Amino acid sequence: RSWIQATFCKRECVKFLPASRDHHRCCCGRLIAEHVGPYSGLLGHGPGPDSTDEEEWSVLRHTSVSPTDAFGLLDFQASTKRTCRAKYVRLSSDTPPELLVQLMLREWHMEMPKLVISVHGGTEGFPLSPRVYQAFSTGLVTAAESTGAWILTDGINTGVSKYVGDAVKVYGSHDHRKRNVVGIPPWGIIENNSDLIGRDVLRHYQALGNPLSKRASLNGMHSHFLLVDDGTMGKSGCQIDLRKRLERHIHFQKIHPSKWLPEHVPLVCVVVEGGPAILSVVLEHVRRSSPVPVLVFEGTGRAADLLALIHKQTLDLDIKEDVLLRIQEMFGVERQEASELLNILMECMEHRELITIFDSESEDLQEADTAILTTSLRGTRASPEEQLNITLAWDRADVAKDNILVYGQQWQVGSLEQTMLDALLMDRVSFVKLLIENGMTMSRFLTISRLEQLYNIVMPIYHLHEAFTRLPAVYRISLIDIGMVIEYLIGGAYRSTYTRKSFRAMYSRDFQPFLQGQESTPQDVKSTPSPEFVCTFNDLFVWAVLKHRQEMAMFLWQHGEQAMARAVVACKLYRAMAVEAKESNMGDSMAEELKKNSLEFGQLAVDLLDQAFRKNERMAMKLLTWEMKEWSNFTCLQMAVSSRLRLFVAHNCTQMLLTDLWMGRLNMSKNSWFKIIASILMPVAIQMLEFKSQAEMSHVPQPQEALQFGWDPGNPGSSEQEGTTNAVRNGDEERGSRCLCPWTRKVYDFYTAPVVKFWFHTMAFLGFLMMFSYTVLVRLDEKPNIQECLVITYILTMAAEKAREVWVLEPRKFTKKLKVWFSEYWNINDFMGILLFLVGVSLRWHQETRLASHIVYSLDFIFWSVRLLDLFAVNQHAGPYLTMITKMMSNMFYIVVIMAIVLVSFGTSRKSILSPNEDPSWSLLRDVVFQPYWMIFGEVYAGEIDGESAEVQSGQFINPETCVPGAFLTPFLQAVYLFVQYIIMVNVLIAFFNNVYFDMSSISRKLWKYNRYRYIMTYQEKPWLPPPLILLSHMTLCLSSMWQKHRKASKRGRTGLKLLLAPDDLKKLHEFEEKCVAGYFRDKKESQQGSQINRIRSAADKAEEMAGILVEVAEKVSIIQDNMRTLDSHLGQLQDLSALAVDTLNFLSATDNQQQEVARLGQSQPITCRHEQVSHSCCLHIGGSVAPSQALPSPKHYRSMPPSLLRGLGPGRQRPSLELPPGTCVRPFEVRSKCMLASPEEEDGSFRWPLQHGDSTEGICHLSLPHLCTGWRDKEIYGSGEPSRVSSPTMPLMRDFQLQPSHEESTEEEDDEDDLHAMSRSSSHMFLLTDSHSDGDQAVGIRNPAFSRLDDAGHFTRPQGLLGRKWAFDLEQSRSLSASVETMAMPDASISERGKQTHLMPPHHSHDQRGIMDANHNHRLNINLSLCLIC
Repeated sequence: RSWIQATFCKRECVKFLPASRDHHRCCCGRLIAEHVGPYSGLLGHGPGPDSTDEEEWSVLRHTSVSPTDAFGLLDFQASTKRTCRAKYVRLSSDTPPELLVQLMLREWHMEMPKLVISVHGGTEGFPLSPRVYQAFSTGLVTAAESTGAWILTDGINTGVSKYVGDAVKVYGSHDHRKRNVVGIPPWGIIENNSDLIGRDVLRHYQALGNPLSKRASLNGMHSHFLLVDDGTMGKSGCQIDLRKRLERHIHFQKIHPSKWLPEHVPLVCVVVEGGPAILSVVLEHVRRSSPVPVLVFEGTGRAADLLALIHKQTLDLDIKEDVLLRIQEMFGVERQEASELLNILMECMEHRELITIFDSESEDLQEADTAILTTSLRGTRASPEEQLNITLAWDRADVAKDNILVYGQQWQVGSLEQTMLDALLMDRVSFVKLLIENGMTMSRFLTISRLEQLYNIVMPIYHLHEAFTRLPAVYRISLIDIGMVIEYLIGGAYRSTYTRKSFRAMYSRDFQPFLQGQESTPQDVKSTPSPEFVCTFNDLFVWAVLKHRQEMAMFLWQHGEQAMARAVVACKLYRAMAVEAKESNMGDSMAEELKKNSLEFGQLAVDLLDQAFRKNERMAMKLLTWEMKEWSNFTCLQMAVSSRLRLFVAHNCTQMLLTDLWMGRLNMSKNSWFKIIASILMPVAIQMLEFKSQAEMSHVPQPQEALQFGWDPGNPGSSEQEGTTNAVRNGDEERGSRCLCPWTRKVYDFYTAPVVKFWFHTMAFLGFLMMFSYTVLVRLDEKPNIQECLVITYILTMAAEKAREVWVLEPRKFTKKLKVWFSEYWNINDFMGILLFLVGVSLRWHQETRLASHIVYSLDFIFWSVRLLDLFAVNQHAGPYLTMITKMMSNMFYIVVIMAIVLVSFGTSRKSILSPNEDPSWSLLRDVVFQPYWMIFGEVYAGEIDGESAEVQSGQFINPETCVPGAFLTPFLQAVYLFVQYIIMVNVLIAFFNNVYFDMSSISRKLWKYNRYRYIMTYQEKPWLPPPLILLSHMTLCLSSMWQKHRKASKRGRTGLKLLLAPDDLKKLHEFEEKCVAGYFRDKKESQQGSQINRIRSAADKAEEMAGILVEVAEKVSIIQDNMRTLDSHLGQLQDLSALAVDTLNFLSATDNQQQEVARLGQSQPITCRHEQVSHSCCLHIGGSVAPSQALPSPKHYRSMPPSLLRGLGPGRQRPSLELPPGTCVRPFEVRSKCMLASPEEEDGSFRWPLQHGDSTEGICHLSLPHLCTGWRDKEIYGSGEPSRVSSPTMPLMRDFQLQPSHEESTEEEDDEDDLHAMSRSSSHMFLLTDSHSDGDQAVGIRNPAFSRLDDAGHFTRPQGLLGRKWAFDLEQSRSLSASVETMAMPDASISERGKQTHLMPPHHSHDQRGIMDANHNHRLNINLSLCLIC
């Protein structure tokens, strides 16, 4: 059994308790048939449906525990872009959280989180706007991956868990180790959970669930699933308690396993949308004993928006009522439950400081990931130091900079030093930079104890020195050990500061416990800086390089002085470590990575040199040659050569410096070799040569001889004027004779120039070779001749010079001196030549060995002849070829070995077959390789292929085949040998040489420039007199050394070309170097921004940003369009209501005016009036009907036109009209005047309006109302007979706006309904009548006959009731309300001359109605004003 199966359990229901709603289903959610297993005997013990005993189902009593049967690996099939696999386990709901953490860390190999993000929200599908979704997704993924956080969700493929999965899919890393998204869903609600059953298996899972199923599927982008099982099926909620306990347990763990960070893991709750239960979750988080901060994403909906609303304002009575309504509407709950939720909200707001609202629409707020981390920091309630440690564990320096290391924050002295140490130990480069920017002083912080602690942490460098392999595991590395490692890696004459006597004495005095191996920490001994040794950025930089922390080393390289030197040192250290790693079998990847870092620092040094050379050539040359005391008195140029940094040495700046060193003070450009040789042969010609001035040579360091012989390298005052400085003169180097004669100075400058030394020594060496060749070509006499004596003297003085070279090397130990000297090939060649010549000389004095001496001389001549090749290396044309030959010779070794193996195998077989009876002799070795070797070059020995062709024995020819058995095999063996050796191996060698040639031809010049430094330095340090006269120079140097010792002058220990600078000049040089570093990074940044890739990336980012903006604009446009549609609909409704009000008022006014007119006409004589057509929608055509030309067109469906009006606007709809007697025509004003002046006698019943139909005539006009007189004058506007398109017929409208009459009135109207069918409520026409009051009060109205009835005499009477009331309405006001609408909506149309006519005989009315009308006159005026305001 595995550990998971032995530790975790599942739960199954063992007792059937029928549910209240479904007696065939248990309270656990399973059917009766699903209760199977070893506990099936308990199934019948449950109460039946009719049982009165009600037992409540519980997890503890009715479920059993058994080992889990579902754990392993899930393979999700939904994604094709990446492999989506997740580990899962089914476990009981009461599993201890300690076991869960152990499962994740030990079995699932997850890293301990530095932050826990618990995401809560809606479980159902809900939409998110693009901007909110992007903010949530990028913020969540960035916060989790940058800090190493765990994201906890429900794990299902709906709701907020699906959004989390989508965020990981789109913005997450493809590295599975960084994807720590843990889903904690209930086992019972998972779709197809039976497919997951299996122990340590791989299951294929389809994330797409059944839409008709109530269960949910798992989200495929989660990395781990904890399937919580409480024995139920289809029920959720069992995972809540387990999730709380797990969060609480992780929260109390240490954020980092090291002892330096004791802080606990922060926990933050993120809320996205959500229902009423989310409010309880938020309250539970903020009310814990250790409160958990909550971040709410505003704009996601429901609970999140409600929390954001309450958080931003204080609740008063009005707002509280509005919030209650919002809660009821948002969650669909009753008022009582809404009040409870409001109380929960109010309790949450008591902890308002723990709740943060993130509004993605606000442009002033921070990013979402920063908001999550800032919220989690706020909830810790820790001190600034502890919060700084938390951000350090996250490696989020931006959060620390914006929220902790802010202006005004008080920090104790030394409080940030421990944080700085932790940042270095944890390799947090951004925090080291932040702390340095906030005033961290490296000289105060970095002590010997802290530096040793940095070297002993995490990864000791045991592999860098062979002596470390024998040390015990508990041994603490000291700085002295580190100094030994540095010397071992750099090699040569380098001597570390940590290994010098002064440092050893100080370390033994102050740090003796560490040397004895005592268990203590560096802080226990001494944490303050030592006055005798001050640690700088250089020490920390070397630590970063040795610990292989490239990013930290690159950052530290930018701080402090000597940037170029540190880049070259890092290049050397990385290269040496790469060699050590390769030899230690640490893997090719480690060696390649170290080599890559070496090349990176080497290129950095070259770029910095190029930057300095472009700014100031002389200052750049000084950077190459000034003596650096911190780096064992080396120069940058020396260190670059030791690092084999060819590009650095081949740079134009370095080559110009080398050229100046090579020529010395000689100022010649053409035919320099001829002038030099002539001056050597004729010293008088030296006075004719040109020399450089002191200012021109101020940047060139002078050799040791110049100081010893009193050469003044320059005048400091003049160098200040030139902006440069010369070599510094020390008090110990004062010379007595500073003012030399001009001719003496020229002679000295000529003979000390390296180029002169080269030609002088070359001429002497050529003379030596001529004499040596003469010596080996002639017979050796008993006594040496003059030529041989000169050769002997030359070689002996040469040996003395080689001994001097070894003696003056910088390493103090003689063994190291020899190691450095023998590292040069030509020194080995000279040593072999000298040694062989001494052997020959010792043999020549005896007669017996004189011939052997001659042979030794002859062999020794080869070594001295080869020495000529080194002389050709100085030439820029011959030098590259020598470099290529050297490379070919070094690379052909393996091919030559293979050829030798083939040669020996064939030669041995051939010799053994052809000569089987040979006696033991050394000649056999010659016979084996002699002929096969020459066969390579074409000599096949055809006559001896199968042995000796003929041999005379006893005077007879012997057949070889009868004498040598197996001789027939030699031709076949030779054919195979020649094919392999001559055809294959030789051509492979030629091809290899060809490849080497082409490879080396491109870099041969750089190699020659690199090797040029060695040639120049060799002759720079040589005495100017060649052997054998070099003894005079040696005697001079000895006397000078004795004189300095006699004066007790401190020896500088200065060898090679090193430029000594005064403190002020050194300060200027450092400032210049800092400017070059700043310029380098500025140019690098500009080049990166201007590169094509960055331009494409920047354009892509801008395009993505613009796409996001366009999406937002499109969304806003859509919202505006919806609002415009809503506003248009509202305006249409208002227009409909306005038209309705106008038509209603017109109808009411017509009703009252008709009643008045009928009352007056009943006592007056009928008048003859001419009918005029009025363009009013509420008017009837008097004396005719609407002709086809006058018919309304198809009604245009205006949004403001209600359907009731559209139904009344049919085309060709006939209108009944009032017709006057034929032949009568009255003008509009005459109508009013005649009506007003008519006498009562004229108002009799002679005026009859019978209801009849007929054709209209041309002379018929329509009666115009008084309020239309002004319109009549302007026929173009109001003369049209087309009805208004805005106004509507009154009668259809009145079906929606009826005033119900009393019962008696309704009965009377029903009796007269048949007589008034032409004027029913469905008619869309009205009668226009005019009358005049005898008292001068004119009131003209419109009356619909449909609301009147005939009395017994046949007269119209006004019904009593609601419709019988008189509503006076001023026609002028009526026109202003209705005609204005017509003006906007009704176009002009021609008046039709023909139409059908409807004749109506109005009845007479009594005078009793006049009093009623007068009594209600004032009341009508008030109503008119009110209705006008309404319209």
